Amino acid sequence: MPLSPQPLHLAVALDGAGWHPVAWREPAARPAELFTARYWTDLVAEAERGLLDFVTFEDSLSLQSSRPDGPDGRTDRIRGRLDAVLIAARVAPLTRHIGLVPTALVTHTEPFHLSKAIATLDHVSLGRAGVRVRVSGRADEFAHVGRRTAPARPVTAAAVRELFTEAGDYVEVLNRLWDSWEDGAEIRDVASGRFIDRAKLHYIDFEGAEFSVKGPSITPRPPQGRPPVAALAHDTVPYELVAGSAEIGFVTPRDADDARAIVARIRDAQGAAGRADETVHVFGDLLVYLDDAPGAAAERRARLDERAGEAYTSDAPVFTGTPTELADVLQEGREAGLTGFRLRPAALPHDLERITRALVPELGRRGLFRTEYGAGTLRGLLGLPRPANRYATA
Repeated sequence: MPLSPQPLHLAVALDGAGWHPVAWREPAARPAELFTARYWTDLVAEAERGLLDFVTFEDSLSLQSSRPDGPDGRTDRIRGRLDAVLIAARVAPLTRHIGLVPTALVTHTEPFHLSKAIATLDHVSLGRAGVRVRVSGRADEFAHVGRRTAPARPVTAAAVRELFTEAGDYVEVLNRLWDSWEDGAEIRDVASGRFIDRAKLHYIDFEGAEFSVKGPSITPRPPQGRPPVAALAHDTVPYELVAGSAEIGFVTPRDADDARAIVARIRDAQGAAGRADETVHVFGDLLVYLDDAPGAAAERRARLDERAGEAYTSDAPVFTGTPTELADVLQEGREAGLTGFRLRPAALPHDLERITRALVPELGRRGLFRTEYGAGTLRGLLGLPRPANRYATA
């Protein structure tokens, strides 16, 4: 079957032993290896075998918790994690095609530091880096950094808008810093003794409410020009961040009609932000339990919940069924205007392998997904043009 003119994009969100809190106790899990490079390399290699566009790596500045406002004190769940950017950098040389998108908590980190980290990841991966920006109003994360006071609980709409406005400024600084070296700024002429053309390095002179950044970066412009920026969005203010600052938005529609409404809101916000002509991908997030035999996924989900002592709930819709049934759901989402999906495997490696070895072939048979990699960069896989440098002169 020929490939559809607008095939689906597909990503996987990697976190610990999977998104179910007791997945680490499954027979195929590898809890003793969660903090090793080989564990993450194996997962990403499996995702790459499935021809996925990219993987995301979760991150935070606090221990995982079942509570939204602070630690829960539990010892029967995975606690602790490796740094997402450093995982991606370790995996990069051992993969060839798949995009690598670590999460960065922008509320508490400096944009200058993150810009050079992601630029470095893009150089190391030869153009396969992205970054998912995340905000936080959690008091324990504010306490770890200690530079300002956390928003009062419950967090007000004004405080939420302030956090997301800061995130928008943060992304603007990232993009300016990635542009602060023009293409070809490195001359590297041994005979003349000139390594860089200083005229092609630029101050960005950003002044914002929370930070000011002079520039230029200390890292040459990334191979992609600007690595794609992603954000998770559940409501109006985060939708505006996606529409105004990102190339990829992860959303959580309940069904196809909800997906249509969310996509329309993001497209309207794009127009208001002056980006109507730019590509902004809208990915639906789904937590998935996948098994080939009918009913097996539901049984496994019930067993995991029983072991946990409670039913696991998620901010994203939960799919339980066969890869063929999931393909139907993804096809319906595509027809509703979603350009891709980010799947959250409930248990690793089981659900990841059902994605790569069963779902992807089924989507390929329907002409909805690639049968081989056709681009060498993440922007290329996503059909995003390499952006012109804002500081370059004709």
